[in-house]
Amino acid sequence: MASYQRRGKTWQYTISAKPKPIRKGGFKTKKEAAIAAAEVEANLNKGVRLQLTPIPFDEYFEKWVALYKKQLKGPTKKHYEDTHKEIQKYFGNSPIQEIIRSDYQAFINKFGSTRAKETVEKLHGHIRSCVQDAIEDGVVHVDFTRKVKLYWTVQAKKASEKHLNFKESELLLKELYKHLSEGLGYYLLLLGLTSGLRFEELVGLTRKDFDFVHNKIRVNKTWGYKKQSPLGFGPTKNEQSNRIIKIDKNTMAAFKHLFDIMPPNLHGLVFYSPVSKYKVISNTNANKLLKKVLSELEIQPITVHGLRHTYASVLLYKRVSVYSVSERLGHKDVETTNKYYAHVLKELREEDDEIAVSAFEEMAV
Repeated sequence: MASYQRRGKTWQYTISAKPKPIRKGGFKTKKEAAIAAAEVEANLNKGVRLQLTPIPFDEYFEKWVALYKKQLKGPTKKHYEDTHKEIQKYFGNSPIQEIIRSDYQAFINKFGSTRAKETVEKLHGHIRSCVQDAIEDGVVHVDFTRKVKLYWTVQAKKASEKHLNFKESELLLKELYKHLSEGLGYYLLLLGLTSGLRFEELVGLTRKDFDFVHNKIRVNKTWGYKKQSPLGFGPTKNEQSNRIIKIDKNTMAAFKHLFDIMPPNLHGLVFYSPVSKYKVISNTNANKLLKKVLSELEIQPITVHGLRHTYASVLLYKRVSVYSVSERLGHKDVETTNKYYAHVLKELREEDDEIAVSAFEEMAV
């Protein structure tokens, strides 16, 4: 049976246990302390072993990532590292056992004060998974992430601002073909639009990855193009990102011609740039070029990554199945595709509803 004591402006619970009582304070109300105590007693009744030795939150999270997320690579791994830094920055050496829901809510509020919804959700997802495993391991006995209200202030770009519509895609494609002789950057934008590859996948391509007989491109590596990336070739984002995708014949013909006139380089890179720090066309320059082309077409600029969204949206608009689109994009699973392109799928469902209804209306005539 737990007992409760008021300590200044907060409440503390005490539970009789061996080898010594379990105490925890800092709760704003007696009710909060009672709820937390009930969770501890429930775990004790189940025979869950509790870890009473204080463990710094940042240290536990780092070890948890190393143990349970060992397979992470590239950008995903970087996201977990960023979460670890935020925990270090805010909680310092605070033991994970001493953190309560109000502490975590304050952390989320501060973090979200300069972040967008997606960023806050990602960080919260990492920490929530970590805490739930900590409960399973008996390291903590209260899920301090439970019922926390996520907070953010930065409004993410609207879906329509991240990609081009079908007509705009058509205009861009034709414009890029007109300028291929003006530089390698136009080829990169062309392939970004017609393949949906991530930027690190584009700059990781070599001549050997192009199969001109079957009009296919092999994607099985990336190239470090920024400070936090590994130097040279690296792995793809996940296992599903290793793929072979069929490309339209016009794009392949353009690259066949490029390879005939392009001098070789040490790594066989397609988008090699001797003047670049990372030896490939930089993401910054590619974005500048895309902005220039779109501005000249009087189209609202998007980023090079937006070409990936455009590619997927065009395929879905043309009624390519979401499963095929997911495979082409190298998504981990189809749920990821559904999440990113829900706006397009919603529009298509509405059209499908009209087709379904009209089909039976026409039959009755």
